[in-house]
Amino acid sequence: MVMITKRLLALALVLGLGVALSACETAQGFGRDVEKLGQQIQEGIND
Repeated sequence: MVMITKRLLALALVLGLGVALSACETAQGFGRDVEKLGQQIQEGIND
């Protein structure tokens, strides 16, 4: 029973990672997303 739970958890993590990476298409796209988030945070602080 424990082995099945571990396998299901591992599968869920792999699928979640795949969805997250496909959302931003590439590592470069991920970098742009993080940079944009940082800019929005700084603008929020400055307001």
